[in-house]
Formats: sequence, structure tokens, C-alpha cells
Amino acid sequence: MVENIRLGAILDMARRDGKVTTESIARAFDVTVQTARRDLGALCTSGQLTRVYGGAVLASGTRNIRHEDRQTLNPAAKERIARAAAARIPDGASVFLDIGTTLESVASRLLHHTNLLVITNNLHVANTLSDAPGVEVILAGGVLRPSDGGLVGEGTADFVRQFRPDIALLGASALSADGDALDFDFREVRVAQAVMTLARQSWLLADATKFERSAPVRIAPIADFDAFFVDVAPPETVRALCANNDCTVHIA
Repeated sequence: MVENIRLGAILDMARRDGKVTTESIARAFDVTVQTARRDLGALCTSGQLTRVYGGAVLASGTRNIRHEDRQTLNPAAKERIARAAAARIPDGASVFLDIGTTLESVASRLLHHTNLLVITNNLHVANTLSDAPGVEVILAGGVLRPSDGGLVGEGTADFVRQFRPDIALLGASALSADGDALDFDFREVRVAQAVMTLARQSWLLADATKFERSAPVRIAPIADFDAFFVDVAPPETVRALCANNDCTVHIA
């Protein structure tokens, strides 16, 4: 009973502060760090919180986790996905890189490519590639989203419609078990959908933890992409949809 009351109070802390840490729980409730970790584990297992480095954040189906916290979520898997995707991008290609921490990892892997044209609506991607000698960067205009350096909205969608990149690399904030790629901001989704209609190939990059999250805006069915880069095998329903629609699954 006392534990259940404490778990409810920890959720209240997360709602108030946006994040809880093992140390803050231990101090607030006069429990050991081990007990605090156990409480966080229970709340994350039940889907009420999402684990980040040093603590957890509120699991939300309507608002994304902060950019700095997303950087600490499953970083090794994101790096493997980024490495696998970047290795398949040939020199001399034109590429669109989307918003998201996995796409930012891809940018770091393109620094030594040559004769590469990168179109992006991600300030972090543009900054990473700005000094790469073999990469020309085109940064989209639009509404700047300060929370993560993304450029979104109809102005951005209109801008990217000027291009037909060889490959569009796109992310997602959540993946549904029945096979949809999802996001939180409809303005961002409009940009992704505009790029998908024009790119010669569209690749989806998302680690498997995205199957544990929800988001309200549909980007597209996963099977509509030409390739899906993920760190572990996706659910059987998704694998079957991809197989039946010529979407190649790459497990990094």
C-alpha cells in the first residue's frame, strides 16, 4: 500500500517537473537509491514513464520527450541504425535528412562522403555537416521549433517540394503494432509526407523502442517505405506487411 502511494507520488513529480531521477526520488521519499530504481522500473514496465539516462520522463501520447532526453534513449541502437543507413548512401547522391536524434547520428556518419547533396529541415544536421568538405548542405526554411532545432510547417513543405532527392531518410516518434509510423507534430508530418512523394527512395529509421510509444499523427504505413532500418526484428505483422510491399527490413 505504501509502495503504491509512493508510485503515484512519483508520477505526480514527473508531471510537475517533466523528469524524475533516482536521486530526486530517494531524497523526496527517504528511500534508498536501489528502492528508487525499483520504483522507476515498475513505472516504466507499466508504460507510465519512459526511461532516460539517470531517471525517467512521463510517457506521453500527445507530446514528445525533450530533445536532450531523447538523445539518451537507446543511443547504442540509434548509432547502429545510423551506421547501417549511412553505409548504404553512395557518394554523389542527393539525400534528405529529417528531424530526430537518429538522423543526427546519420549526419555524423556522412562527414567523409564526397560529392553529397544534403537537404534538411534539421538545424543539428546542418551544423554537423557545415564543415564537411564533400557535402553541400541546403537548409529548408520554415517555422523553427526551438525544442529540437526542427523547421516545420507549410513553408518548409513547400520548400522541400522543389527537390527530388535520391534518398529521403525519415524518422518517427512512435510505431504502431499494426504497422504505422507516427509523430506528434502535424506540421512536421506534412514535411515528411511531401518528401516521400518526391524522393526516389524513402527509408524509415527507428529503433524498436518506438513500438512501445504512441503518438497521434500518422506519417505513413511502414510498408510504404522502401527500407526500414531497426535494431531488432519488428513484430511479425510488420515484417509480413513489409515483405508483401517490397519494403526491405535492415536489422542493425
